[in-house]
Amino acid sequence: MSEQESWRELRDRRMAEPGAVEAYEAARLAYELGKTIRAMRETRGWSQSDLARAAGMTQSAVARFEAGGTVPTLPVIERLASALDADVEVRLTPRAPAA
Repeated sequence: MSEQESWRELRDRRMAEPGAVEAYEAARLAYELGKTIRAMRETRGWSQSDLARAAGMTQSAVARFEAGGTVPTLPVIERLASALDADVEVRLTPRAPAA
């Protein structure tokens, strides 16, 4: 980044690269899922270790998941949901009416 290039210009340039939008969306989704799992865990008064034990995972895996550091697979989401006595719902919602 040159001194003349702003962070906004850098972001716009990077987001124009192939696959950038998809990677950004995957990271956003991972973050949102992690935030939801953390909130559910904290509501129960559980530590990350408690959740890890209940889900058959390691504490560090739970920490990475909650931080949005990994894009989770459906089996991992199902294990966490089961440990938290929650259901997993996957929906596809059309963005615009079909023509």
